[in-house]
Amino acid sequence: MKAARLVVLSVAIAAGGFAALLAGRSEKPPEVKQEPVAKVETVDVLVARSDIPMGQTLSPGDVQWQQWPASASSGNFIRKNNRPQAIEDLSGLIARVPFVAGEPIREAKLVNAKGSGFMAAILPTGMRAVSTQISPETGAGGFILPNDHVDVILSRRDKDADKGGGDARTSETVLSNIRVLAIDQNVEEKNGQKVVVGKTATLELSPGQAETLVLSQQLGTLSLALRSVTDASGKDTPGDDDNSSKRNSVNIVRFGVSTTTTPR
Repeated sequence: MKAARLVVLSVAIAAGGFAALLAGRSEKPPEVKQEPVAKVETVDVLVARSDIPMGQTLSPGDVQWQQWPASASSGNFIRKNNRPQAIEDLSGLIARVPFVAGEPIREAKLVNAKGSGFMAAILPTGMRAVSTQISPETGAGGFILPNDHVDVILSRRDKDADKGGGDARTSETVLSNIRVLAIDQNVEEKNGQKVVVGKTATLELSPGQAETLVLSQQLGTLSLALRSVTDASGKDTPGDDDNSSKRNSVNIVRFGVSTTTTPR
């Protein structure tokens, strides 16, 4: 009797296991739904391979093609599908302003210096490069670097005070927010250099401002006041004198007749 029960029990276990095996095979694995991947259209844009300082002559190794989202590419960018030979075509041009690594190259920031000197090549249309003598005392201790903006201050002896036996001196800002093109012959910061102590500063001026600077050099001592980077937008700060025409004018006496000139 015990043997018969064991046989029945064994058959039942075997049948149950076989049924479970069949049930497992019949179940299908759950389907994994794949989210559709949005395809972003890209274009090849010419960018700076590494940092390019102002004044550097471009070589083929300075630039490279890089994929850029087509929707974010400006019309000023150089695209490979439009200009496949752009790397060779731009070789030899000079950077008018600095480029950072990965920045798209734009021809408006480049200049062809063939047939002219470098300074003439980087000057914007209608502007002049004029130099003035400086020293550590009149040049912000050497902390003025090319591409900084400065105010030009004229200090001179007051001739009216001399008649009364005094020794009064006056000072006035004759030019405001002027871009520095070079200190001596340095047009960029090199080798991690933090200060440039030079004897001359070359400034970017309009023709009228150039006349004012040259005349001011004959009237007294000129000093450069370094402006903040955030203050180089061309607008006067709240602490400036509201009478800008008076601050930026120079009094000229010719044959006893006094006239005032202001930069144009």
